Amino acid sequence: MSIKKGLFITAVLIAAAFILTACAGPAGAVGPAGPAGPVGPTGPVGAAGTNPSAADLTCTQCHNDTTLITGPETSYSTSVHATGIAFGIAASRSTCTGCHTGVGFSERIAAGQTNPDLWTTTYANPTRIDCRACHQVHTTYTKDDFALETTAAVPLYAFTGVTFDGGMGNLCANCHQPRTVITAPAADGTINVSSTHWGPHHGPQASMMLGVGGAGTVTGTPSPHYANVPDTCVGCHMGGDSVNHTLVPSVTTTCVTCHPGATDYNMNGAQTALEAKIATLKADLTTAGLLDKDGNIVVGNYPEAKANALWNYILVAIEDKSNGVHNMPYAEALIDDSLAAFK
Repeated sequence: MSIKKGLFITAVLIAAAFILTACAGPAGAVGPAGPAGPVGPTGPVGAAGTNPSAADLTCTQCHNDTTLITGPETSYSTSVHATGIAFGIAASRSTCTGCHTGVGFSERIAAGQTNPDLWTTTYANPTRIDCRACHQVHTTYTKDDFALETTAAVPLYAFTGVTFDGGMGNLCANCHQPRTVITAPAADGTINVSSTHWGPHHGPQASMMLGVGGAGTVTGTPSPHYANVPDTCVGCHMGGDSVNHTLVPSVTTTCVTCHPGATDYNMNGAQTALEAKIATLKADLTTAGLLDKDGNIVVGNYPEAKANALWNYILVAIEDKSNGVHNMPYAEALIDDSLAAFK
């Protein structure tokens, strides 16, 4: 074939390609995928792994075969907080949940609300005052979860300028304080005892330790248990550590550290003497008609001195529940002043 004839054929083929390209339509749809190919060969076996040690598992710091959790749980189950009737009575009342439910207390403290009267949240499934009420459970999943919800100083909300600052005992003072003080007398010199629940409300221990909250002219001072016991409430009721979760002070292991030779709370007969005075005051209040024969409050208007006496009787004998131990000098002074109202 001559060179000229070959070039001609090539030119014709190129022209045909251009013509075919220009006339081609759009691309068609993608066809279905073909069948999967065979599985490839198994790869080589990797090196064996190692199990983590217990020390690498933060949960095991608490959840282990010791009594770290079960011991406190067992002793706490016998405490008044765990078995008392307050939860059943107050758990659904809007101004009570901040102290009488575990969930309410935790949420109130987290919100920085130190006045439980202003915490009005109610709960469909309230909890008792349990481990989670006092401790920051399952926030770090380490032993740090045993940290208390708060140890900040507590302003006593029924008083002006009075603060309880007792270390770990501050946790307790958030609830264990009066909710009110006695009202001033009316123009005629009487005080209205307005209900059968009249008084400082339950649990005024923080104010008793500080020497405040009583009625009348008695001026109190902080007790030695406030001034000298590290961590105040926790120092006495738990022995300063987590061993005693019954919350009942142990004479033989705790009290004797300050009161050598003590066998009970009746140091030098002080409780016996106070009990006798309280019995006399109760009789006086009953004779005067402020208490009925069963020891219940009788509603009415009473002279200031006698109303003060009733208030102090409720504070010391009914609500504080320590029979003077929290602040014996202040308790004695309040009862003595109240007895004078009937002479």
